[in-house]
Amino acid sequence: MAQAFDYALAPSLGHRAMLGLILLAADETLEHEIRSVLGVQDGVAPHCSRVPSAPDVSRESLAMMESQLPAAAALLPDTDFDVIGYGCTSGTSVIGAAKVVKMVQSGRRTAAVTDPLTALIAACNHLNLHNIALLTPYVIEVSQGLRDVLADAGVATPVYGSFNEAEEARVTRIDASSLIHAATTLGQSPDVDAVFLSCTNLRTLDVLPLIAAQIGKPVLSSNQVLIWQMARLAGIRLDLARFGPAL
Repeated sequence: MAQAFDYALAPSLGHRAMLGLILLAADETLEHEIRSVLGVQDGVAPHCSRVPSAPDVSRESLAMMESQLPAAAALLPDTDFDVIGYGCTSGTSVIGAAKVVKMVQSGRRTAAVTDPLTALIAACNHLNLHNIALLTPYVIEVSQGLRDVLADAGVATPVYGSFNEAEEARVTRIDASSLIHAATTLGQSPDVDAVFLSCTNLRTLDVLPLIAAQIGKPVLSSNQVLIWQMARLAGIRLDLARFGPAL
């Protein structure tokens, strides 16, 4: 006969903050970067789910994610989250931030929902930035949609550039030297007071301080602002200084 034992319950791994992330199926970068930022944070638990996404980025493929968001959120642990982040900048520009909130909250209980685009707007307000240089990997139609949403929020992008790459598997492998060259070229314009590197699949965190040092302006990225905004909404403090002076 098996011997029965009494047991005690430990606090939840996320007793300070439960963070949820909905990653694109094609994303290879965001989960790695958020875990590198968090390190060993006692009581802060990031949990990840995936939403189906196309291998190529277009407005049509991005829009298709909307209906899949509730199911992706439902795959997160069945508990109350402090915040859930949807990890797609361009997807938010197509679906709309309000719809992202609705879809995510229909799949999982959470006090807050955010995304890189909403986080960028919050960061620009926090830093009093109104004119930014925009660097994206996207094709023109996707990049223009993102610029339009930012303009509606009072953030102009008078200078912008793109790698014109639709294939996600190639986006995640754009190397550091390419990012630094493109971002510093755009950021040197006197018409902008900051640079934003858009796309959660770009490997941006390590290059942000290098770019900022060269142009003397704040440099932001999708993953950086998303992590910053999630921490703010969850009520925790993270040291982001090593990823640039902006936040």
